[in-house]
Amino acid sequence: QVQLVESGGGSVQAGGSLRLSCAASGSTSNIKYMGWFRQAPGKEREGVAIIYIDSYSTYYADSVKGRFTIAQENAMKTVSLEMNSLQPEDTAMYYCAATRSWVTAGRKLYSGEYDSWGQGTLVTVSS
Repeated sequence: QVQLVESGGGSVQAGGSLRLSCAASGSTSNIKYMGWFRQAPGKEREGVAIIYIDSYSTYYADSVKGRFTIAQENAMKTVSLEMNSLQPEDTAMYYCAATRSWVTAGRKLYSGEYDSWGQGTLVTVSS
């Protein structure tokens, strides 16, 4: 099994930046994809950014392209999310996710494709 622990959430004013980090432990050698999802109050969980561990290929939601950057560190045991130009609509609980299975094209940002989840870290952006 894979255990994921997020860190780095907090409160920031609009236009500010935050950096999230996700540390994986356990059976990490077979992880294929890791990334970030978020869920705002009253909304469904949505994919934000995913990285393919072997090739470092990245996938982003349209709403965060150009503002957020996902990166892999420490031989895939840690994934970060650099968030810039934050807006109030980015306010949500952010969850780290991982899977050891192949994810088909077009489904990289679907939460149902991931079977390991962290507890979440809250990001609040005020206007």
